Amino acid sequence: MTSQQTTQTMKPATAAKKLGVYLQATPAEFQEGVVSRDELNALQSDPPEWLRALRQHGPHPRPVVAARLGVSISGLARGGVTDALTTDQIQELREEEPEWLRQERATQADVRKEAVRLKDLKDKSEARTAAKSAAKAAKSEQPRRPRP
Repeated sequence: MTSQQTTQTMKPATAAKKLGVYLQATPAEFQEGVVSRDELNALQSDPPEWLRALRQHGPHPRPVVAARLGVSISGLARGGVTDALTTDQIQELREEEPEWLRQERATQADVRKEAVRLKDLKDKSEARTAAKSAAKAAKSEQPRRPRP
């Protein structure tokens, strides 16, 4: 009995997400079909012109917009940005730097600082635990003294 290899496929929305592009801006044949893992790898390694243009000019999906503006996706929503934006629109927002964007960037910076602080705390705790374990292991290897 031989097992047949089935080709892994994904929905266009999943493929668009993995490619970092806005699905509604992709060509109709991409939106209507399924994408195999091999096709996705080919698109990533040698992107066609439409994919290069989308990545360069947009419209971009919210995760890409958020990353380019230096805020979270929730921060975009709080700022009233719910639609996909083009590269030019993102650049305009950067230049205008509205109050909500300044505030969200500050919030994002605080979140990152807190993440670093928590990671350092965790690393120190793990180092203490490792040191205690090593000391305990070294102590258990010492011969016991006989009882008198």
